[in-house]
Amino acid sequence: MNRLGKILPQRVADRIHLWRVAARDRVVWAKDVDIRDAMPDRFVRAAYQIMLRRSADPGGLRNYVDHLESGRLTPDGVLDEMLTSMELREIPYRNLLRSMHQSRCDFVRMLPRASRILDLGGTDQDDDNGALVKMGYPYSFERLVIVDLPGDERHDLYGYVASTNAVVSPLGPVEYRYHSMVDLSQYDDDSFDLVFSGQTIEHITEDDARKMLDGVRRVLRPGGWFALDTPNLRATELMMPAGQLSNPDHKLEYTHERLSMLLHDAGFEIDGAYGLNHLGECLARGEFDPDVVAQRHGVYADITNCQLLAYTCHVS
Repeated sequence: MNRLGKILPQRVADRIHLWRVAARDRVVWAKDVDIRDAMPDRFVRAAYQIMLRRSADPGGLRNYVDHLESGRLTPDGVLDEMLTSMELREIPYRNLLRSMHQSRCDFVRMLPRASRILDLGGTDQDDDNGALVKMGYPYSFERLVIVDLPGDERHDLYGYVASTNAVVSPLGPVEYRYHSMVDLSQYDDDSFDLVFSGQTIEHITEDDARKMLDGVRRVLRPGGWFALDTPNLRATELMMPAGQLSNPDHKLEYTHERLSMLLHDAGFEIDGAYGLNHLGECLARGEFDPDVVAQRHGVYADITNCQLLAYTCHVS
């Protein structure tokens, strides 16, 4: 057989292979099955578009396809590499609420290890395990008590009531108690290692906050921790018309100076004062830019210039 005769069958074989690849991908997409089952080239292109929000560059495409075809990486391994890449970290958040939620999750993961926890207002709108567990609190516990208002006393924004009064979460048993967090009289002295108030102190008046803090101090064991986060009034004043709070159910929003004094007056020593979502140049310009604040998610040492205030404290 001459050389041309040898080349033509190979070209036919190559075309048949490409046709089979394309046919398989059409079946995958037609059946709406997991994209990770697609051929490597199609999967990598889709991963770039979804994870990194751009088309695959030739070098990156070739690298990942080679790794998939050789078995050095699985599709999940490719996604893990993209998820932890510096490029992904530099992609700006565009949703301020989701960005602040991510920052709050970062703060929750910083909380100390505790066996007995009281969470004030800790209902999660989607998960009966509660907000602490859902947001990534990293340690197992012996008891987590979530205090929240009865359903008929809540603002319409927070109508969800857990479907059960007790649940076994992946970290330990969770129980619900329905009453105001201002009155903690049903709990024994020194009965908790950690009390957490996540985005709740702004829903009560300052007088009620003082009563709540007195209750928190009493139920904490010696050496126990109190942690909380709340909107920063410096930020919400930029966001909202004059005199209007950032949420219709809020009673009072604090500056760092006012809240730290309130905590000090209640007998707490602040161990860590953090800001969540840095305001960047917004304060200097005197104009709130949600895109800027969304991009600057995370936990910062510069508490006064952030969207949210966050503290870890112990009894002084």
